[in-house]
This record gives sequence, structure tokens and C-alpha cells, in this order.
Amino acid sequence: MPVLASHRKPRTKVRTTTPAVGLTTAALASVTLLSTQSATAAPAEPKPAVEEVQKKVDALYRQAGAATQEYNRAKAASASQQTKVDTLLSDVAKRTEKINEARRALGSYAAAQYRNGGIGPAATFFLADNPQGYFDQSRLMDRATERQQRSVTEFRTQQASAAKKRAEAVKSLETLTETQATLASSKKDVQTKLTEARGLLSRLTAEEKARLAELERKKEAEAKEKAAKLAARQAAEAKERAEAEEKAREEAAKEAAKESGDGSGTGSGTGTDPGPGTGSGTDSGYAAKAEKVLAFARAQIGKPYVWGASGPSSYDCSGLTQAAWREAGVTLPRTTWDQVEVGTRVATSDLKPGDLVFFYDDISHVGIYKGDGMMIHAPKPGANVREESIYYMPIYGSVRPA
Repeated sequence: MPVLASHRKPRTKVRTTTPAVGLTTAALASVTLLSTQSATAAPAEPKPAVEEVQKKVDALYRQAGAATQEYNRAKAASASQQTKVDTLLSDVAKRTEKINEARRALGSYAAAQYRNGGIGPAATFFLADNPQGYFDQSRLMDRATERQQRSVTEFRTQQASAAKKRAEAVKSLETLTETQATLASSKKDVQTKLTEARGLLSRLTAEEKARLAELERKKEAEAKEKAAKLAARQAAEAKERAEAEEKAREEAAKEAAKESGDGSGTGSGTGTDPGPGTGSGTDSGYAAKAEKVLAFARAQIGKPYVWGASGPSSYDCSGLTQAAWREAGVTLPRTTWDQVEVGTRVATSDLKPGDLVFFYDDISHVGIYKGDGMMIHAPKPGANVREESIYYMPIYGSVRPA
């Protein structure tokens, strides 16, 4: 019997592409999302120009200089307050010892009274061997009572005095704590400004650093040119003064010769011709001090600037000026803000060697004028003590310390 063929259709395999479609859709969505994010993202902040970096760094160094002066002031105040506190605590200790001595004396009196049993005067009179002995003993007791009263008074006085000094010591300790907090805050402020300045400089490329160095050289050249003009002007003025003084001396000599030759001859030779320049003694005294100041300052050239330092191996600006004038026997305060108040104010055109020149509106920097428009100063972190034009920074004013 023939085999019958099957009436079922063979199953056709259908290829499923759904997962692929899903993956493709997800990929497209991701690309779209990324594209959208890229389009809406904020543009990167442009890198500042070298000139802008220079301005920011200079501003940060100036702010650090001001914070350094605040640090110096707080440090000086802290040292002074610490000395005061130590003195007060020592005084309190001495007064406490006196209180203890008075307390011991009162204790001995109390013990003696306890041993005597507190017998009344009438009983003592009748129990005495003779009346005269009683009266002698009575007088001794009166004097002992007076000593007791003095001891009580001394104890109370010492107790009140010690309490007063102790209160002063507590208040001084509180002030010291506040000053030390200011000191720590100023120190942190300085370090923050310097760190920010170093960060700006460290991000410069080699080409940008070269450009920055070129800007510094240009700034220095312009400042030296101004210094040279000041030096020329001062030299011309000095020459004019010298010629005027010489002319005045010649005229005075002619007048003296004319008077001595008028006939009588009496009094001839009496004219000593004091001439002009009556302040020469003062000028020479200041010049001698200034010479010592500048000799010291020159010897420090090459030593590093370190904020808060006052020598001998490193200096900040006011630390250098203070140390230099100390060599001439003149004591200056520690900060630029206090140094500017010392001595006599002078105009820039009237500067003499040894004068102090202050800079910026906040008076955060100072240098020692050496003549010819130049100064010696401790400039800023990363630099050494050096000579520089006074026009390198904006001048606030100048003083003659002595």
C-alpha cells in the first residue's frame, strides 16, 4: 500500500530582530542625549592673559603684604601681652605667699588662745601669784592683741590685693588669647594669598612665563627711567643751592673786606662769616646716621624675603627697615603702619639717603632710600633684598625717622 504524503506544511523559521531593534534604539537615544548635553554644556572658562595673571599676582602679593603687617602687629602685641601676664602671675604668686604667711600667723594666735582656755580677766587676777604679775601679763596680752589685729588687717589687705591682681591676670590672659587668635588668622590669610599667587604662576606655560618675565623687565626699566629723572632733578637743585651758597659767601666776604678797609681798623678780623647753612649741624648728624643705616642695608642684599621675619638671615620689608635704623641707634615700631607715623614727612623731591619710602594706599610696603631715585628693600616672597627704583610701586609717602 502506497505511503500517503503528509498534508502538514513545513514550519517556516522566522528570524526575530526585536532585540537588535531595541539595542539600536537605545544607542540612538544615548547618542541623542550626549549630543544634547554637549550642546547645552557651559563653555570652558577662557585662560587669563599673562597681563591679567601679572595683575592678579601683584594684587595677591600686596594683600599678603598687608596681612603680614597685621601679623607683625599681632605678634608684637602678643609678646607684650605675654610679658604683662607673666609679670601679673608672678605678682599674684608673691601675694599668695604673703596671704599664707598672714594665715599662719593668725593660726598661731588662735592656737595660743585655745591653749589658754579663754580664762576671763577677773579669774586670772585672783589666780595670779601677785597683783603686779597680773598687770604685767595684762600689758603683754594687750600688745599681743594689737599684733593680732595688725595680722588680721595685713591678711585682709593682702587678700584684697591678690584678688585684684588675679582679676587683672585673668583679663590679660583673655586679651592674650584674642591677640593670639588674630595672630593665627593673619598667618592663615598670608598663607592663603601666597598659595593662590603660586598657583596662578605654576599654571603658566614656559612661553607665558617668558612673557611675564619680559613684562617685569619692562616695568623695571620704566621705573629706573623715572628714578634717573629724579636723580637728575635732585642733582640740578643741589648744584643751584651750592652756587647760591657760594655766591652768598663771596658777597659776605666782600662786605667784610669793605667794612674793614673804611679807616679805623677797629674790630677788624671779628667777622667769622657764619654764612648760610645754619642747619648744617643737623644735616650732618642725620647723614651720619643714614650712612650706618645704608651700610647695614647693603650688607643684607641677597638675603631672602620671608614674611614676619626681622633678621638676621631673612627679612620682610618693615623688618629690614627696623633692623637697619636700629644700627643707627633709632628704635622704629614693627609695622609699616606705625613706622609711617615716626619722624618728619618729606616730599619725594626732597628725599635724602636713609629716608623711608612707603607704598600703596594701604601702606603695606616700605623701603630705604639710598639716593638717585633708588632704594634698598625686601620686595616680596620668592625675591631677595635688593636695590630697586622707588617708582617700581605707587608711592604713598616718605618720612625722615630722625
